[in-house]
Amino acid sequence: MSVAIITGASSGLGAEYARQLSTKKRVDEIWAIARRVDRLEALQKELSTPVRIFQMDLTEEADMDRFRETLEKEKPDVAYLIHAAGFGKIGTYKQIDRKSSMNMVRLNCEAAVDITESVIPYMRRKSRIIEIASTAAFQPFQGLNVYAASKAFLLRYSRALGVELFGTGITVTAVCPYWIKDTEFIPVAGETKSTAIKHFSFASKKKNVVAVSLFFSEKGFPVCTPSIISSIHRVSTILPDSVLQLIWSGLRRL
Repeated sequence: MSVAIITGASSGLGAEYARQLSTKKRVDEIWAIARRVDRLEALQKELSTPVRIFQMDLTEEADMDRFRETLEKEKPDVAYLIHAAGFGKIGTYKQIDRKSSMNMVRLNCEAAVDITESVIPYMRRKSRIIEIASTAAFQPFQGLNVYAASKAFLLRYSRALGVELFGTGITVTAVCPYWIKDTEFIPVAGETKSTAIKHFSFASKKKNVVAVSLFFSEKGFPVCTPSIISSIHRVSTILPDSVLQLIWSGLRRL
């Protein structure tokens, strides 16, 4: 029985990955991981593919220990690992409290490594790992400092891991979307009421991001930029970071 393990499955991209994998009958069962069990139960009722619920906080070692025990006991055939859990805060170091900054690092970086390396032993040839990074990973972003740095870590981790897994048949794709208008990211990121970012023009939709990234993953691409804006941003990294930061400063004033 093939399984897709999806973190952050209670909403946003995580829930959308579950929907699209279920619609396309890609796996026999979905293991949905998130903290909000009511959202997971709603997803379970919505999908035709069986959904197994894991109410977990990926940053809690006890929760991860219990999940590893389940993996060891059941030895699932994991066809997909999709790490969509993560969050960001908009603002400078003065506007974001220390706890929020540390939680971003723990969830966006540490938890990503923990869940990925816990699941890899249960993957086989043609299994796919999808890590949700961000176009923010391509440069330093003042006003989005810690979040961008955490996603840069995830992008580099994914690229190197993909090379380390060469020959196993397991592929790793880092997905680097631009703003996504129909997820909770923008409202949550803006809770600091910072004016560091005033608008989110040309934002994508989660359905498109997921569909494009699944295609890129199937084709074995190590990085997916699922929109024109994110692709332009990726190409722009030929410029020095200092120049990109000046451009960003100008865009923030618009």
